[in-house]
Amino acid sequence: MRRLLRTVDGVSIDAAYDPGTRPSGDLAIVVAHGFTGDLGRPHVRRAAGVLGRNAAVVTFSFRGHGASGGRSTVGDREVHDLAAAVAWARELGHARVATVGFSMGGSVVLRHAALHRAAGSEHAGRTEAHVDAVVSVSAPARWYYRGTAPMRRVHWLVTRPVGRAVGRYGLRTRIHHREWDPVPASPVESVPLIAPTPLLIVHGDQDGYFPVDHPRMLAEASGDHAELWLEHGMGHAENAAEDELLARIGDWVAAHAG
Repeated sequence: MRRLLRTVDGVSIDAAYDPGTRPSGDLAIVVAHGFTGDLGRPHVRRAAGVLGRNAAVVTFSFRGHGASGGRSTVGDREVHDLAAAVAWARELGHARVATVGFSMGGSVVLRHAALHRAAGSEHAGRTEAHVDAVVSVSAPARWYYRGTAPMRRVHWLVTRPVGRAVGRYGLRTRIHHREWDPVPASPVESVPLIAPTPLLIVHGDQDGYFPVDHPRMLAEASGDHAELWLEHGMGHAENAAEDELLARIGDWVAAHAG
């Protein structure tokens, strides 16, 4: 099933729904891809297919990616895109909804869970965009990180006009030219607000973008609430996540969501 969703700030988001191959009925997993990905990319489809062994799966393209509207804000307003996808999963009848995010998507699922957990607590109830479990894979802990060559290339892509042109025409990613104002809460600032929602942090010890101090910072910020998997030999995000790891993530979600 394919559908165009509308975010609270008016951006159209291309989304797809798959009931899964062995669904547990009331559980859905919303997959949040990494920067320059989209719901049609082979690595995103593969991840969704493996996770679909445990649950129904919603995939979507972040703003500025694929067939979605708008321009990428590289992790800021993307929380609205994820909220729209989670709300759609609830609309489809799923009582339990978990998010699994990779790289930029990994930072977004953390910020989204913190925002909607806080909103639900403030109003003595949970919003339709709240989640029952969160998995963050290969996410940064802090913003503006330039400590690796791949991240220096990402910053060039985002901050330079010629880089944004490469993103648009070479990577099918339309990037907003404005800087963040205000700067959103970082992933490490968001993590403490997620509890008691179950949280799994997954990271490869060979990640070329974010070294292992990032997942360790996130786990420490959780106050021992989060579970941390440091995967031996794994690189970065969806492309590096083997089917066996994705299957373990799916099993963890099925056991911890709700």
